[in-house]
Amino acid sequence: MQGMWVQHYGHSCNGQLLSLAEAGDEAQGGPCRGTGVLLQIPIGTSSLAGVFNGVKLVVETPEETLFSHQGAQVTLPCRYHYEPTLLAPRTVRIKWWKLSENGTPEQDVLVAIGQRHRSFGDYRGRVRLWQNGEHEVSLQIRDLRLEDSGRYRCEVIDGLEDQSGLVELELRGVVFPYQHPQGRYQLNFHEAQRACEEQDAVVASFEQLFRAWEEGLDWCNAGWLQDASVQYPITLARQPCGGLGLAPGVRSYGPRHHRLHRYDVFCFAPALRGQVYYLEHPEKLTLAEAKEACQEDGAQIAKVGQLFAAWKFRGLDRCDAGWLADGSARYPVVHPRPNCGPLEPGVRSFGFPDPQSREYGVYCYRPRHS
Repeated sequence: MQGMWVQHYGHSCNGQLLSLAEAGDEAQGGPCRGTGVLLQIPIGTSSLAGVFNGVKLVVETPEETLFSHQGAQVTLPCRYHYEPTLLAPRTVRIKWWKLSENGTPEQDVLVAIGQRHRSFGDYRGRVRLWQNGEHEVSLQIRDLRLEDSGRYRCEVIDGLEDQSGLVELELRGVVFPYQHPQGRYQLNFHEAQRACEEQDAVVASFEQLFRAWEEGLDWCNAGWLQDASVQYPITLARQPCGGLGLAPGVRSYGPRHHRLHRYDVFCFAPALRGQVYYLEHPEKLTLAEAKEACQEDGAQIAKVGQLFAAWKFRGLDRCDAGWLADGSARYPVVHPRPNCGPLEPGVRSFGFPDPQSREYGVYCYRPRHS
């Protein structure tokens, strides 16, 4: 495990020690805005990479990205020590906060001194300091949400000296392109956000789209991303998709106006907490009948994000097209075969058929109750 750690360095907050009340003021928006977690504890050894009185302080965090899934509990590791080891205990402060990215502001996470702590915003009641040993000041987050993905900073402060490390957290999920029922390029940025939310997803970040491209996502229609840029992933260069002269990659139109410009959207859906299944029914159904059939089976009609997640993480493989909650008809294929669409795995779409059509079955979703 030791090989998984790396040293990082950071910034200080004027080198001043804070009371619990002052720590709360600081996290709420004082001169050290965005410094997140504060803790004062006596310890015998620590870690920093600054040198004071011949002593070096070293902070260690994992270099690898941590992966988890929605609803889970995760611990963001952070350890520190002094070189050489100090025999006498010292009082230090620990701060955690979530860094700004994709246009979102820095977020305070928690403020603590000793056994007392305060958490903030959406983290209130979901975080705590995990100290499995005198050198550990890790951050534990429970009931993970999609918006918890990102980079977190762990900072250790000893008097005028401070050092910090970064921990990157990514939630497991699947990126999928989404169009308005009326067709291509109908969504402004705000409508794109709502469209993803309605499909049990959020607008994907560039990092999520890039990872999906690395895994083989190829889509010729441009879509909104979380930072309000418009991009599209190409694995096989071709004339209708930017031309043959451009190398494969994620192509970008750059930032676009939130209201005036209209495109598709790339959504990010988390790994499932329930079950998606094709409802065995003696006959094909209209959209209204499909919704009712799922309810009679103790479930609800599945959303697009849920079907993609079931395909990617549960291996759902079915050659029968079925209604989904948004009025589209789709089916998931893990193992391509004759008479079952293209030769690549994926979720096939029949678009948005007439709701009165009786040519499709239905995919249902049954939540897993805790």
